[in-house]
Amino acid sequence: MKNVYINSVGSVSAQNTTDEADFLKEIISYNDTTIPALNPNYKDFIPPAAARRMAKGIKMSIVASKIALQKANLETVDAIITGTGMGCLHDSEKFLSAIIDNNEKYLTPTPFIQSTHNTVGGQIALEIQCKGYNFTYVHGSNSFESALLDAKMQLELDEATNILIGGVDELAAHTILLNKAIHHIKETPVESSKVLNSNTKGAIYGEGANFFVLSNKKQDSSLAIVADLQTFNTLSIQSVAEKAREFLLANNLHPSEIDALILGNNGDVEFDTFYSHLATTDFQNVQQFVYKPWIGEFNTASSFGLLLAANILKTQCAPKAFQINTIVSSQYKTILLYNQYRGENHSFTLLRQC
Repeated sequence: MKNVYINSVGSVSAQNTTDEADFLKEIISYNDTTIPALNPNYKDFIPPAAARRMAKGIKMSIVASKIALQKANLETVDAIITGTGMGCLHDSEKFLSAIIDNNEKYLTPTPFIQSTHNTVGGQIALEIQCKGYNFTYVHGSNSFESALLDAKMQLELDEATNILIGGVDELAAHTILLNKAIHHIKETPVESSKVLNSNTKGAIYGEGANFFVLSNKKQDSSLAIVADLQTFNTLSIQSVAEKAREFLLANNLHPSEIDALILGNNGDVEFDTFYSHLATTDFQNVQQFVYKPWIGEFNTASSFGLLLAANILKTQCAPKAFQINTIVSSQYKTILLYNQYRGENHSFTLLRQC
C-alpha cells in the first residue's frame, strides 16, 4: 500500500496559525472559560456579500481549506472529508430560537439549511468546484479521526490522489450556557498556563477549523507521513498504556522510540487521569506536549494536535509553551498522539518524518 503524506495544512484557531509568517511564533494566553478563534481577514478569501450569510464555522473552514490548497499548489481535490462534532451550532440555535419566538410561523429557511452538519463540506465543494466524494463524519470527539481514517484508506488503496480533510467546530451562546450548567465548562476563568493545574471539573471550551491536504504522492511541501490510526469507544484508565503499547508494536515500535508524545489534556480533573497515566508510565522518558489549554476543548480539537505534530516533524522545532515536561528530544522522527474526551472516543495517531 502507498504512503499517506500530509502535504499542507490550513488553520483558523485561537492562536496565530492563519499566517504562515506568524505561525505559532507568539503564543497567546487567555483567561476565560471559553476561547473564540481569531478572525482572519475573511474578505481575502470570501466575497463580503457571501460571508455575511455564513456562520463562523463555515467561514473558518473555507479559509483553512483554501490556505491548505494554496500551500499544496492545488485548485481542487479528488474528495472532501469533514469531521465535526456539533456542526453549525450558530445557525442551529438561530433556527430553533426563531421557531419559539415566531410560534412556529413565518420561518426563514436559510438558518435551517445552513445548520446541517454537512454544510461545511458542501460550501467548500462549491467554492473550489469539487464534484467528487464528499462526506461528513459526526462521531463526537472521534469525528476528525474518522475523516482521517477514511482518507487514509482511500489513498493507501490508490482510490484517490489528493484528499482535503478537516475538523471544525464553533462556539454558540446557548450551547455554552448548557455546557456550563452540566459542568462540562469550568465555572470560573483560568489562565491558559494554569489550566492543567486548576484541579476543577470541566474544560475551557474553544473553536477552530484545521484542514489538511493528504496525498499518496510526496511533495517538497510534505510535512509528515500518517503511519497509523486507531480508535476506541471506551477504555479503562489502566488499559490505555496497554493499548498504546499494542498500537506501537503493530508498527514495530517501542515507547522508547517515540520522539514526542502529544496529549489532549484539557484540565478536567475527572478525566485528565487518562493522560497522566500514560505520561507517567511507558512514556515518562519521552518529550510531552499539550495544546488544548491554548486553543480550548472542542470535538475536533485533535485536528490541531495533528497540525502541531506535522509542523514539529517538518520544522524540527516545537513551541516551548506547549511542553509539559523537561525532556527535550534531539530530533523528531516519530510522534504519537493520544486523545479522548470525558473518558470516551479514545484515539492513537502515529506520524513519521517524511
